[in-house]
Amino acid sequence: MSTELLPEFIRQNYEVHEWKHACAILKVDFPNEWNDILAVLTAFRLNKSWITNSGGSKSQVSKFIDSFLYSRNWIEKEFKTQVVVDQNTIDTPTHRVDCFRNRVALEIEWNNKDPFYDRDLNNFRLLFDLRAISVGVIITRCDDLQDIFNDLGRGSSYGASTTHMSKLLPRIKGGSGAGCPLLVLGISKSLYVEDE
Repeated sequence: MSTELLPEFIRQNYEVHEWKHACAILKVDFPNEWNDILAVLTAFRLNKSWITNSGGSKSQVSKFIDSFLYSRNWIEKEFKTQVVVDQNTIDTPTHRVDCFRNRVALEIEWNNKDPFYDRDLNNFRLLFDLRAISVGVIITRCDDLQDIFNDLGRGSSYGASTTHMSKLLPRIKGGSGAGCPLLVLGISKSLYVEDE
């Protein structure tokens, strides 16, 4: 696996899974985007206050990753796609991708309902088949963070039907991403910081 291309810090602090040589493609064909992804993963820490304080419509985890990448010219992106049969045109817009730059799509799934994984993987599959993206990246959370949530009295806010690694992997292994190269990273306990 080309996950060996990832720096040791990332391999030790994130649960990493890859399909169809995503790391090699990113490193060789998209070096700027690869470096941005490595930079945000290296800078990220999971602050206690982000778990204990309500985040509103978007979590502090997502806000940190989004703003870091947006400052490096990534954008939130909805692709305008159409199906044309004879003279009939049907608009088929895609779901917005959280962070996009130069054919690399990155989604952050911190604490959504787990069907959001189906949406993301289907979107990656479609966009890859349409040659709009070359790699899909998902940043989510490791299952072992549930221990921290429980200890902080927030376990019920991060329930079994929300986005975490054991909900994502069976979908990918079952073929949901189809031909799209995928890099999946799980935020682990070792990134947790008591900032309060």
